[in-house]
Amino acid sequence: MSSTSQKHKNFVAEPMGDKPVTDLAGIGEVLGKRLEATGFDKAYVILGQYLVLKKDKELFQEWMKDQCSANAKQSNDCYQCLSDWCEQFL
Repeated sequence: MSSTSQKHKNFVAEPMGDKPVTDLAGIGEVLGKRLEATGFDKAYVILGQYLVLKKDKELFQEWMKDQCSANAKQSNDCYQCLSDWCEQFL
């Protein structure tokens, strides 16, 4: 892992369980509310989308941009967080 935020480290350090979407790195209150409004209210639901997109970085970042208007840094942080979590737990 390259330099990561504390939020990223906390997320990757333990099983996902029922964590809210805002626990993912790159997703704050604003993006969290946008995602929740479209049914993506839990981190595991975002993980499902990540897996449906076959862990493809470009597809996932494009989906984040379309879904909640995430910028490149936000979508990259979220992608990296999910990628590292999968390496740890899947």
